[in-house]
Amino acid sequence: MNESVHRYCLKKSERLCSRTAVEMLFAQGQSSIAYPLRAVYRFRQADERSGGVQMMITIPKKKIKLAVNRVLLRRRIREAYRLHRGERLATALGAAPVALDVAFLYLATSIEPYRVIEAKVCDLLDRIARHAQELSSQP
Repeated sequence: MNESVHRYCLKKSERLCSRTAVEMLFAQGQSSIAYPLRAVYRFRQADERSGGVQMMITIPKKKIKLAVNRVLLRRRIREAYRLHRGERLATALGAAPVALDVAFLYLATSIEPYRVIEAKVCDLLDRIARHAQELSSQP
């Protein structure tokens, strides 16, 4: 099949589901904020089972009461991540033998438009990519 079609897929293997991985991410990860989003990320050794980037999205029920609105925000964040992860993270992580776990947390109490969320996801991905390049350039 055409490679460009699969480039934008968000497969199950790219979702962060493991309880231990999530606990380690929040215990040992680094954080960056681009309001209304916060990214918590952790670089780890890549292995054949779960190499590459794994992500999760968290929308607190305490801040966004209605499930419909939480799902809407989750879809917006997922779509922005899906469209921009390749161009933002591929070059930074391609050369390094590391994998990345990242969690996006929604901080605002109101629903932001897609363009705002997209810009903030791009900003956070750029910050993570810069950090990955700094780590790969160190001896």
